[in-house]
Amino acid sequence: MRTSRTGRAGQYLALLAYLLFLAFPFLWLISTAFKPPRELGSLHPTWIPEDPTLANFRQAFDEQPLLQAAANSLIAALGAALIAVLLATPMAYVMARHRTRLARAATGWVVVSQAFPLVLVIIPLFLVLKNLRLINSMPGLIMVYVVWALPFALWMLVGYVRAVPPELEEAAAVDGAGRLRTLVSVTAPLLAPGIVATALFAFVTAWNEFFFALVLLKTPEKQTLPVVLTHFIGAEGVADLGPLAAAAFLATLPSLVVFAVIQRRITGGMLTGAVKS
Repeated sequence: MRTSRTGRAGQYLALLAYLLFLAFPFLWLISTAFKPPRELGSLHPTWIPEDPTLANFRQAFDEQPLLQAAANSLIAALGAALIAVLLATPMAYVMARHRTRLARAATGWVVVSQAFPLVLVIIPLFLVLKNLRLINSMPGLIMVYVVWALPFALWMLVGYVRAVPPELEEAAAVDGAGRLRTLVSVTAPLLAPGIVATALFAFVTAWNEFFFALVLLKTPEKQTLPVVLTHFIGAEGVADLGPLAAAAFLATLPSLVVFAVIQRRITGGMLTGAVKS
């Protein structure tokens, strides 16, 4: 019993240390965002600002069009998440329920596609979008984000579909429900946590993406938030640290808020007790 308690205490300590390790950059970012220039240049930095100020936030909004950039990022992220989920859900259902050679080949494509570095695909991707006249356009950027997020989204949803017991669909068919009625009324509600998690993944990926947006968007009015954040770094590589930290802090809030709102739905375990053994 004592060994079991000691092992569990060690696990909790390791988990706490890991959480602190993950939280350190974000906590330091918040601290930096509220520090005046005098404290930012101090040789002995402190965790808590001695004289907290909102001047960095005001300066960040005065120097760069953060609201317009945030709106562009929101449009791109929401569009990519919605389209990726609409495409991946039926594809994942077919791959999970019909395990053919084609489905196995598609699974292999999902794995292989994640191994390609961005630099390797950016030139042919740029040429394709140029021929389609989608360079420097939001539809072109959304298309790229959908293509980039779709393989992993498909892989995620396949696992969720396989977790749905086929007995539920068979029972609905026995009761006289057609295939479409079964998918809409039985399968889709049980896939809700997976669909939400996949949409969140696609949203966060598109919201934080930098490289594609930097290459494909040329007009300042169309640039996304990660690209605009680089404008706080001067030509000589010297960063305007206070406004940069303030803008970066604001840029992280949407992802945190979205996850905080829907995290219960992701981990709720809606399939618990669906089928009695």
